[in-house]
Amino acid sequence: MATVQSITEFLQRLAPVRLAAEWDNVGLLVGRRGLDVSRLMTCLTITPATAAEAIEEGAQLIVTHHPLPFHPVARLTDDTTVGRLILDLVAAGVGVYSAHTAFDSAQLGINERLAAGLGLRGIAPLIIHPEGEGTGRYGWLAEPQSLSSLAGRLKAFLSIERLQIVGEPGQSVRTVAVACGAADELLDAARQTSCDAMLLGEARFHTCLAAESAGISLLLPGHYASERFAMNCLATVLAEEFPDTEVWASRRERDPLQWG
Repeated sequence: MATVQSITEFLQRLAPVRLAAEWDNVGLLVGRRGLDVSRLMTCLTITPATAAEAIEEGAQLIVTHHPLPFHPVARLTDDTTVGRLILDLVAAGVGVYSAHTAFDSAQLGINERLAAGLGLRGIAPLIIHPEGEGTGRYGWLAEPQSLSSLAGRLKAFLSIERLQIVGEPGQSVRTVAVACGAADELLDAARQTSCDAMLLGEARFHTCLAAESAGISLLLPGHYASERFAMNCLATVLAEEFPDTEVWASRRERDPLQWG
């Protein structure tokens, strides 16, 4: 039987903690390491809906992308949403593990999967760490494509109907940078690697203007869409690694942003 500790060790091999941003809170955040895990749920974010699902379905561990707690907690009470969620999970014996930015940057992590989903070749980190690993990804297309064609490929890969675009739809694109979630700060790295376009989960208005001024087109599928697919992939990986544990990706999780 898998335990919280054995699953933690596997996840830290898959997404080493050294890859996480300094400001992040990754690893086992809630739980007893020796607890047996017969049921495990993955999700992008622990919300009242996903926490209730894990509790009702009898999970012993949630592997979430976004940490809970994210910031230091001085008081653990039910006065706040974070406090209520943690107290409910602890009372039900549900642990919490988050890999977050370590999984973003891992060799088999989110940005690598996004780059492969776009069909990029020669995939490499946008910013290289001392160990040769790094943050973000970039690569090139076998043949130049229009921005609208690349957007279509991304929509098909993420199973979404819409995304936002900065740039001319007919622009020819060959070199593409990738950064899931909210990673505006990597735009300059995309410029330094002479990328024609960049996939960002989301971007601030002024980042869009900066990209336009730099001649870099943007594909913006949304924070949720750029990362949630990978939690389905992670559920599959964990199910294969721990065949005696029932693993599923949250069935209740939804993107809070909707098109009007």
